[in-house]
Amino acid sequence: MAEGWAKHIKGKTIEAYSAGTHRHGMNQVAVEVMLDAGVDISTHSSKTLDRLAHIEFDVVVTVCDNAHETCPVFPGAPRVVHHSFDDPPRLAQTARHDEEAKDHYRRVRDEIRQFVSELPDSLDGWG
Repeated sequence: MAEGWAKHIKGKTIEAYSAGTHRHGMNQVAVEVMLDAGVDISTHSSKTLDRLAHIEFDVVVTVCDNAHETCPVFPGAPRVVHHSFDDPPRLAQTARHDEEAKDHYRRVRDEIRQFVSELPDSLDGWG
């Protein structure tokens, strides 16, 4: 969802990539709630950092505690920024019904949208 928002909101100023510590496949509920918000991530793919090893990043943003704690060292020593969001699939496990599960995804989707919209447009803003 973060890559989708970054490309949608900041696509002219930020070249966004996403990867996780493990490959899980695309979460269809995340795809659905993002589409509900006007962002199609259905063509995105779940990938791990090894698929992005050739890229020298200026800034790395981690969005979950596990990624932040296991974040590797990147070439070029980019600035690492951490902002933890709840994990919608984990929260959805305890949902009593599908709509309650989707509510978790929607809340986190909206929190990520707010976070991305506040990101600086240039490296100078990352201070």
